[in-house]
Amino acid sequence: PRPRLHRAWFVAAVTFVTIIGAAAFASLPGLLIEPLHNEFHWSRGTIGFAVSVNLALYGLTAPFAAALMDRFGIRKVVAIALTVIAVGSGLTIWMTAAWQLVMFWGVLVGLGSGSMALAFAATVTNRWFVAKKGLVTGILTAAGASGQLIFLPVLSWLVQHHGWRPASITVSLAALAVVPFVWLLLRDHPADVKTTPYGSEEYVPKPPPVTGAARRAITVLVKASKTGTFWLLAGTFAICGASTNGLVKTHFIPAAHDHHMPITAAASLLAVIGIFDIIGTIASGWFTDRFDSRRLLAIYYALRGISLLFLPMLLAPNVQPPMIFFIVFYGLDWVATVPPTIALCREQFGDDSAIVFGWVLASHQVGAAIVAYLGGLARDVFGSYDVIWYASGALCAVAALMALVIRRRPASPLVVAAAA
Repeated sequence: PRPRLHRAWFVAAVTFVTIIGAAAFASLPGLLIEPLHNEFHWSRGTIGFAVSVNLALYGLTAPFAAALMDRFGIRKVVAIALTVIAVGSGLTIWMTAAWQLVMFWGVLVGLGSGSMALAFAATVTNRWFVAKKGLVTGILTAAGASGQLIFLPVLSWLVQHHGWRPASITVSLAALAVVPFVWLLLRDHPADVKTTPYGSEEYVPKPPPVTGAARRAITVLVKASKTGTFWLLAGTFAICGASTNGLVKTHFIPAAHDHHMPITAAASLLAVIGIFDIIGTIASGWFTDRFDSRRLLAIYYALRGISLLFLPMLLAPNVQPPMIFFIVFYGLDWVATVPPTIALCREQFGDDSAIVFGWVLASHQVGAAIVAYLGGLARDVFGSYDVIWYASGALCAVAALMALVIRRRPASPLVVAAAA
């Protein structure tokens, strides 16, 4: 007889905790800008460039990581990725030049975190779940926000009272602490424990390792790029990254500090976004199982754009009620776009959907990387972040229109192959 709790939920729980442990690296960039600027006298544009390299590699690594998981297994890829993150973050405490920041935090942490990207959650969901995929995607996506909620207050306190180096070491130790947890408890496929995917009565044998991971990732990209749907998804998700990771996660804290808000208070507001992000993302997963993903995306992007247009008027030395309203409103929308985007990839691209989503995620991070750099550059040139807030709000309106243009079931070669 089957146990009451399906093993898939146990695997999802392990994945959730793993993503939380790895989320420390994503909480630190916004906290580093002011300390690094003050200690090394590097421009904000230079520091923003290192963050942009991190974000770009995070995205560009994702599709190859998804293919590597098909070749070597989820457990091995994730364990190695966490180790690379730990090494890159730990080495930053000895850096003395800007190129070292780019190499350690930009390249090493970017490559490691890219293998821990949302393609990890998409791969676990596709292998272990047939039913409730939208809900599980929302829960696993919310894990990153949960990690942000846990680590941001701790890291901001460390930066404020002990400097940025102890915060970097904390990130390194958090990544290392998750490695044995992954190795001992995570499983690659339901067949490994002789069970069926959740929601299916049919036993699925474990597929043989897929060789040529890099070639497969490129082949899937070439096929997907022949469809208009792929470019619309990539474009909307690029704007998503620009208006979240690249903008708010990187520049909200220094922008608030420009208005004389303490760093710890700004970091706490960013952590509160994580609370409502969890609620919004899980709710979005629930909605995705029931409503048209295209319309959900249009609503999410439109609401996000409106909130960003008001943000420059809300920044002040003290936290006022309108700012609290922004934090709640924006937090509910932070990564609510992920479940419907993954659902559209799954609907349109079938068995290749995890790798296709990896490429869509790459566009997300390229958009984030561009704005992470331009945000720092705009602050250096104009003395303010206002231009970037307004431009990102306008881009979100464009993304809402692009989402509505996506066709429900375009006749593409990938769809035909998946249906066959």
